Amino acid sequence: MIQTLSQDLTTGKGNILVVEDDKICGEALCQVLTGQGYCATLATGFQTALEVLEAERPLDLLLVDIVMPDGVNGLALSRMARLRRRDLKVIYMTGYNIPGADREALGPILRKPVDNDVLLEEVGRLLVA
Repeated sequence: MIQTLSQDLTTGKGNILVVEDDKICGEALCQVLTGQGYCATLATGFQTALEVLEAERPLDLLLVDIVMPDGVNGLALSRMARLRRRDLKVIYMTGYNIPGADREALGPILRKPVDNDVLLEEVGRLLVA
């Protein structure tokens, strides 16, 4: 499933792809982001995330869950994403202790449940950089 929350993909603070297999959690994250002026697109699985990454549309940040059920984790997805979009910023989320994740990560790792203020601070920091 691909769901975009924003009317115009070219305005606002930035375009964010949220990859979260829990639809309710993903929608909540998108609402937090759009409430602050970001354009957020939700992909609830690996394949739909790839469709968004391969589409010709603006994308500034990947917010991705590390543990996903469809065989490819968020760390691998972020590496694939960077092959397609070299300048894409990445923020990871996880509720698990994943040994070595910090060495493989291309960006910060947030603990789930993600605190909205922490999320917005990290998103703002990366998109301003």
